[in-house]
Amino acid sequence: MKRTPTRLLGRPLAAAVAATVMLGLLAAVPKAADSDSAVPAAASESTATVFYYTKTKNWSAYKLHYAPDGGSWTTVPGVAMEAACTDWVKRTVSLGSASGLAATFNNGSGVWDNNAGKNYALGTGNITVKDGVVAHSDPCADTGTEPTPTPTSDPGGSHTAAVYYSTATVGWTTTNLHYQPTGGAWTTVPGVGMEAACTGWVRKSVDLGTATTMLATFNNGNGVWDNNNGANYTVPAGLTTVKDKKVTADAEDPCAAEVPDTQAPTLPTKVTADADGVSVVLTWDPSTDDRGVTKYQVTRTGGTKGTMVTDVGSTVYSDTGLEEKTAYSYTVKAVDAAGNVSAASAAATATTGEKPAAPAAGEPLGTDPRKDPIYFVLTARFNDGDTSNNRGGSQHTKSGNAANNDPMFRGDFKGLVEKLDYIKGLGMSAVWITPVVLNRSDYDYHGYHGYDFYEVDARLESAGASYQDLINAAHAKGMKIYQDVVYNHSSRWGAKGLFTPKAYGVRDAQWSWFYDEKNDGFEYDGLTVEPKSGKSYYNGDLWSTAEPSGNTCVNWGTPTQYTSPEGYRIYNCQWPNPTSGMFPKAYYHNCWIGNWEGEDSRSCWLHDDLADFNTESAPVQNYLIGAYNKYIDMGVDGFRVDTAVHIPRTTWNRRFLPAIQERVTQQFGAEAAKNFFVFGEVAAFVNDKWNRGSVNHSAQFYTWKERKEYDADDEKAALEMYDYEQQQGTGSQPTSTNAFLNGNAYHAPDHSRFSGMNVIDMRMHMNFGDANNAYNNGKDSDDSYNDATYNVVYVDSHDYGPNKSSERYAGGTDAWAENMSLMWTFRGIPTLYYGSEVEFQAGKKIDCGPTCPLATTGRAYFGGQLAGDVRASDFSKVSSATGAVADTLAKPLVKHVQRLNEIRRAVPALQMGQYSTEGITGSMAYKRRYTDAASGTDSFALVTVTGSATYAGIPNGTYKDAVTGDTRVVTGGTLAVPAPGKGNLRVYVLDLGGKNAAPGMIGTAGAYLK
Repeated sequence: MKRTPTRLLGRPLAAAVAATVMLGLLAAVPKAADSDSAVPAAASESTATVFYYTKTKNWSAYKLHYAPDGGSWTTVPGVAMEAACTDWVKRTVSLGSASGLAATFNNGSGVWDNNAGKNYALGTGNITVKDGVVAHSDPCADTGTEPTPTPTSDPGGSHTAAVYYSTATVGWTTTNLHYQPTGGAWTTVPGVGMEAACTGWVRKSVDLGTATTMLATFNNGNGVWDNNNGANYTVPAGLTTVKDKKVTADAEDPCAAEVPDTQAPTLPTKVTADADGVSVVLTWDPSTDDRGVTKYQVTRTGGTKGTMVTDVGSTVYSDTGLEEKTAYSYTVKAVDAAGNVSAASAAATATTGEKPAAPAAGEPLGTDPRKDPIYFVLTARFNDGDTSNNRGGSQHTKSGNAANNDPMFRGDFKGLVEKLDYIKGLGMSAVWITPVVLNRSDYDYHGYHGYDFYEVDARLESAGASYQDLINAAHAKGMKIYQDVVYNHSSRWGAKGLFTPKAYGVRDAQWSWFYDEKNDGFEYDGLTVEPKSGKSYYNGDLWSTAEPSGNTCVNWGTPTQYTSPEGYRIYNCQWPNPTSGMFPKAYYHNCWIGNWEGEDSRSCWLHDDLADFNTESAPVQNYLIGAYNKYIDMGVDGFRVDTAVHIPRTTWNRRFLPAIQERVTQQFGAEAAKNFFVFGEVAAFVNDKWNRGSVNHSAQFYTWKERKEYDADDEKAALEMYDYEQQQGTGSQPTSTNAFLNGNAYHAPDHSRFSGMNVIDMRMHMNFGDANNAYNNGKDSDDSYNDATYNVVYVDSHDYGPNKSSERYAGGTDAWAENMSLMWTFRGIPTLYYGSEVEFQAGKKIDCGPTCPLATTGRAYFGGQLAGDVRASDFSKVSSATGAVADTLAKPLVKHVQRLNEIRRAVPALQMGQYSTEGITGSMAYKRRYTDAASGTDSFALVTVTGSATYAGIPNGTYKDAVTGDTRVVTGGTLAVPAPGKGNLRVYVLDLGGKNAAPGMIGTAGAYLK
């Protein structure tokens, strides 16, 4: 039914409205061990004592307005509540034969507890309502003076069980113990309230009578249970602790007086400061502490602004906007949770240079990323705006690219800037670009072989078209830039500024063509041609015939039994790899992946061209955080994270994700940080919900925070977390209702356990050979993501097509149109790989490396389709187009995408809404709603893709189809919609008037959407 927030406060909802189901370990009540002792239903009660928390309201009076189940509401504003104890008021009410009541609260003068638009559904007995959370306990019971229980275990008499329960991983504010002494009866659901014992623990002492054990389970009093993998706990007499599903009998008191923390952390070491223009990047190795370091204090001296002290959460700090040609000195102190401060580190100094003559730094647009459909381009293959930066590399001839006059580095930022209007004309408002850092390998145009992470690859930039220029140009058009970033690996030549290996090389008759003569005055940048070799891919700085100082490679320079494809003798230490000893363990892992669903997939090399960072090492973390801070400062709007699954979740959650949030907040504020979009590639190439049963290798796993504390050492923590979560298994992973409607109602999502990383929807991607299959697979997984409405959804990409196909999607135009209709209206963010709007390279092999010309692959150059001029007046609106790009824009799928974007942009429910299939028949049919009180937005839409659908139990009112303009008036809660046909769609929007009026027909009918 339709509800108006301003009326809700004065006129409560019908008593039959159910309470919202809270998130938890298991929604169902656990069963007892035998059939005779199943958890009993609550006994009928004649009264309810309602306790209401006052501290966050601070009203002068409190009224309880209620209706017993099946009964009438009290007269507004209800009955007065009385003082109970500090921060609580209460009221005992008679319920007659009712087993509960609907309630709301107010101050007697028109101010109401809105409870996110719902009445509270309360039971019987003692009930607490605290900041929207309903529980069953007496908050005024004396818990402050109760001594630690002294359990007894007298074989001849009465026994006592003192139970301590750890709340650290469940996060409950109220905990109940539901138990059954052996041979006795279960307590009434939800059991008895447990008292606070100390931080992270609650306790309850239970008289067992003559029994020596009891069965037990725990809950939060509001339907959320610790299901203990489907079994009750067995708790003996004596003092017992229950923590992370482990029962410890005859345990030590976990709340015994703790020795005060007076030990300060060790001082930070290896503090280094490096200047870049008027910025300084400061890094240091982490301190240690007996209880854990919580932050660092960085003190800067120098310049005209005097001494500055800054708190930092990670071990890298980027100090920007400094004075030119000025010496600065930095010291670092470590601080623990008790406030103990270490001694200051040794000072690190740096002198700034001149302020670079570069475009002013941008600022992220900072809006909800779900509003922005994404267009994904391989920058070097999209559009060529400057031929002077084109480079073919060492594989130019071998690959066949030379014969096609098609160098691998062809497209650039200038070409992308020139065609931003084409992308905007499609209706896309975010552009995902491949990595921008300086690359180094034999075939590195795609950007995933990073060499200098602090420098933008010169083969992508031009005068007046730097990376900063691209960011600024996109923002000027209201478009976002999502930068592809790599934390997992560098090129096989290491990472400049961190570690670069030397390889053995002799310039003999066999190898002189490959090894370049050393030129000490030349520095590789990918673009500049070294004069002696005539190569931009010069490698003389990487080779050494003499064993270099500090070499760790085994058997330097000795010949092996192996030969190259040309028949040339191969020498030890000639080619970088993880097991040669060329890469120190402090910076790189030293193994090959053996099991792609094993722990080694997170700590070994993927390929000999991708040197695997030791991401659990502080120097590596510092290097990467400092590098990506630079691009955050330039104003990018988000990061697409490559190979995210190959880094432990603990490392993401401890180091990299907090560092991103900290930097964006520092530079642009908390709201910008909230909307800085991070989405990871967690490559799960299987069709099941959990990747072959391994939670650690499943996409949804990375959207959650850790559930417990692990060792302070990141490497040990990664192993502990892996083992713990694998043992917990798929059935004990957290779940969420953030993507789902509550009936027809939108509810505020709970992101308190969100890690900070969203993900690419790999399951839908793998199943997009058929839209209906993708839909059903995606829907099946949505309860296991923190919030699936942020999932990035695509059909194919630069790596794979559906079902791990190595070819670009070739299902036909009608199927493409159907896929797009689903992507643009279902939950998640629709994403289009460049050229898919014209079925570019359909059926062609996506990537074959240098063994075939790029022109024959799915990564072919697209600029030929974009030749000419194009101007967009708005999203999905092209004001003028000439040449080949005009022909491209006339294609049927382009028209389809344009109109889908128009519809999605006009209906907030399709952008940010939760969804439900409750009461709906139809193969791809759902309802979506999004409400936002701050903006006054309320958007409700009924969608069917391809087939017919019937919607029952929907709000009455007038609905208008955004595709055809058809108007339906619903009076009995049911709407039937005939099948629109493949590639088509129907979107019936509820007309709520004013700014929430249904838009009617949007755009012009075409080959699809007609």
